[in-house]
Amino acid sequence: MVEATLVMTLLVMLLLALLQVGFVLHIRNTLVACAADGARYAANADRSPEEGAARARSMISAALGAQYATDVSAGTESLGGVDTVVIEVRAVMPVLGPLGFDGALVVHGHAFEESG
Repeated sequence: MVEATLVMTLLVMLLLALLQVGFVLHIRNTLVACAADGARYAANADRSPEEGAARARSMISAALGAQYATDVSAGTESLGGVDTVVIEVRAVMPVLGPLGFDGALVVHGHAFEESG
């Protein structure tokens, strides 16, 4: 009886840890996709990086919630002599359910800037 209780407790903890890892990966992948889409949007001719940041912010709010879209920044940089638009998103790294460390999860989205 005691063995079964101890083993079940261990298995439940392992299952909860696995679910938390899946949740963190889901949050990260969604943020990467939103940042990349915002960068592609801003890279179109006659658009500014701030418009891309606003698009990324709205997509993150729609997909995950507004608490993940509070720190989105945009800019440009040169990679290998090519101008690119960069969208950076800093969000909460969920450690226990949705609770976690603020600003610990940082993702970037890049896109080649079109001239027009």
